[in-house]
Parts: sequence; C-alpha cells; structure tokens
Amino acid sequence: MRGRVYISPSLMYLPDHFQSRKRTVSFEFFPPKTPQAAGELFDAIRQLESLRPSFVSVTYGAGGSTRDVTHDLVVRLKTTTALDPIPHLTCVCHNESDIQRILERYAAAGISNILALRGDVPRDLPAGTPAWIDFRYAANLVAAIRKFNDLKRHPHPKGFGIAVAGYPEGHAETPNRMVELDHLKAKVEAGADFIITQLFFDNRDFYDFRARCELIGVRVPIIAGIMPITSVQGMKRMAELSLGSRFPAPLLRAMARAGNDPEAVRRVGVHWATEQCRDLMDHGVAGLHLYTLNRSTATQEIYNSLGVKDSEGLAY
Repeated sequence: MRGRVYISPSLMYLPDHFQSRKRTVSFEFFPPKTPQAAGELFDAIRQLESLRPSFVSVTYGAGGSTRDVTHDLVVRLKTTTALDPIPHLTCVCHNESDIQRILERYAAAGISNILALRGDVPRDLPAGTPAWIDFRYAANLVAAIRKFNDLKRHPHPKGFGIAVAGYPEGHAETPNRMVELDHLKAKVEAGADFIITQLFFDNRDFYDFRARCELIGVRVPIIAGIMPITSVQGMKRMAELSLGSRFPAPLLRAMARAGNDPEAVRRVGVHWATEQCRDLMDHGVAGLHLYTLNRSTATQEIYNSLGVKDSEGLAY
C-alpha cells in the first residue's frame, strides 16, 4: 500500500460495535450532481452531524465519474466531519483489478467498513458493454473484500467490516423468496458481517424477514432501512425505484386524508416513519438506517418525536 496511512481513533469497525450489543443508528446520503446540490447536502450534514449517527453510508453508481464523486464525498466526510462514512461498492462494470484499486484507496483513507452490493445495470450503459465482468453476484464481491482483509492489506488488523443488502419485501428479480434467502446466506457465508435492509413500510415484513433469516442460519445483525415519505411524488418515485415497495392501507388512508396539502402529507410520512422506528426499537432491532434523500428535517423530527437528542439515546 502506497503512502502513509492515518487511522482516526474515532473510526468504528462495526462488527466490534455489534459484539458490544449496541444498536446502531445511521443515515444514507447520495453524491450530489451539481454545486448547488453539494451545498444543500453539506447544509443537511451540518444539521445531522449533531445527532451523532453511528455511521453514514454513501451510495454509488457504475461508471468513472459517479464512482469518483462517491469516493471524494466519502473522503470529505471522513476528513472534514465527525461522521464515519461507509461507501457502497458494486459489482457492475468492474473487474478484479478495479475492485482492488478501490479497496486500496479506501483502506489508505482509513475507511473501516464497506457495503458490498451487486448493483443495478446503468440505463445508459452502451450496447455491447458487459455489466458483469469478474463479479456477477454480491457474494463474489464480499469474498474479494474478505480476501483483501486476509492478506492484511488494510491498516486495521481486522480489515474492512462488510455489510450487504437484505430485502424484507423481496427482491424484484427473485420472486422465489426461498431462493432469495439462499442468495443472502451465500453473502453471509462469503464473509458479510451485517445486513442493511431495503426500505419497507410495514414492520411485519421486517420481523418475518428476520425470523426467516434465523431459520436458515443467518444470524448476523440486521439493520432496518427506513425512509420517511415527504411527498406524494416521492412516494411514487420510491415505488418505481424499489420495484415492489408495499404501502400499507392505513398509510394510504392517512395520505388520502392529507389530500393535496404538501405539509400534511409530509407530517403523515414522518409520523409513520417515527412509529416504525419506535416499534422496531421495542422489538430489539440491531440498528436503524434512515434514508435521508440528502435532507435533514425529517430525520431531526423523528429524533425529536422519539424524545432523544442524538443517536446515543437510541443505541441501547
């Protein structure tokens, strides 16, 4: 590994955190596409930093420019804030040497955890360009990160902590739910340390997913992904992007009562997410992961309604 490596004493190797039986509370951001969006993102980050999340994740897309923006944002978060960033890393359009270079860059930057994903094929991928090169499934990527760790190429003695995705409502490309769980088990057997779920709006889906994981021997911590609805358009967009989000009838009724009042819709969405968080904590969830959409207000309101000032108040 080239250059001198600085390891922040505040960095969290998440598998150790879970072993201490502490709940995590975390946020997700996506790389901004314009200078104005970057300014808005860091305004939100300044507001959310005071909530002291356990970590923040940064999404990732295939292709050079998006990849570089993700890396730059991850490093900026690490070097200019008190936040502990976890970058997303996908299989799409990467060969083995690409992945090794990315892991070396993150290790040199002192990043201690990675979220390993298969990833979605970009809509603008040129015809004839292979989406999958050396890594077809997330389990293959997990195994590559674990090998990197075993070779002691990370300055932390345990290497990267490895997260993978879980799907309480099912994965759109795998309608057979038993096969879907086989894929998840393969990721854990390849070396994943914990799971972060896709968003869901009915906690019963999460509890059933958690129980089914237990039955097949998947016993790593499972962090629940929660997204507050802040607009009707946002809700429709969520359904389109996640390809299968289920909106419970009580939530839809509440949205219908809000009518065309945007502020009323936002209040309903934030209240629903708050109640999800409260119920999940009451049922021993390992962690909460809030999809912020690069905004701070909804997350702050959830904290206020739960009666805490920062994540330390939610962590036990």
